[in-house]
Amino acid sequence: MTLPKSNRPIENRLKGKTAIVTGAGSAAGIGFAVAERMAVEGANVILTDIDADAVTERAGELQSQGFNVAAFGHDIISEASWRDVFMQTISAYEAVDILVNNAGICILNKIEAMSLDDFRRQIEVNLVGAFLGCREAVGRMRSQGGGGSIVNVASLAAIVGMPGTAAYAASKGGIRQMSRSIALECARDDIRVNTVFPGITETGMQNTARKDNPGVGQSLLETVPLKRSGAPSEQASMIAFLASDDARYITGAEFIVDGGLSAQ
Repeated sequence: MTLPKSNRPIENRLKGKTAIVTGAGSAAGIGFAVAERMAVEGANVILTDIDADAVTERAGELQSQGFNVAAFGHDIISEASWRDVFMQTISAYEAVDILVNNAGICILNKIEAMSLDDFRRQIEVNLVGAFLGCREAVGRMRSQGGGGSIVNVASLAAIVGMPGTAAYAASKGGIRQMSRSIALECARDDIRVNTVFPGITETGMQNTARKDNPGVGQSLLETVPLKRSGAPSEQASMIAFLASDDARYITGAEFIVDGGLSAQ
């Protein structure tokens, strides 16, 4: 990673911790940026993705740099798949300290053109997938004696209205409220749950959204006060902070990383 000095990883901040990061198969995605950031900061990192070949390749890139990482093919809407990921992680590293629910899909369409199948699919993958991850993580973290950090990746679409995002926004808005509730349920066990809301970020999903909605992405980008889109590494720096002990008094909180767009 080539980052500004102010955005560089903190050496060994996550040393001794084990993290599971979902949706980490895309080289240009937020999930891989998070996995890389956490590995650089000393964590053992499990990268998961529905695309087993892609996530194995991503893990190999980090392993070649000497980082302690592994990869699993993972269907986040399968209860059995979640159990397998946690069991294999605990078998290898004895505990799970961090879960980053990053995996998701985005199917953009105006409401009259949105099929019921596409609406349901986004709710299932984005919201139900995150629910299953949280449920599994909370149970495992409690059985370990408590303590841990869950970071759920939502979207600016959960806060700011955007044309064509009815289903996607509904799924991410659900993550927002779900995270608050789980944070309150788990605080007594020192399990922290926080949510990050990425703004316009240069990922493969963003590029697809631009192609599907010509002109919308550019017009939205022009309203960003910092006059640029964000990088996956800039989302990763926030997520790594929330996963670390530097954020040990933060739970049930929301962090918008959007270049100031939502401040207007």
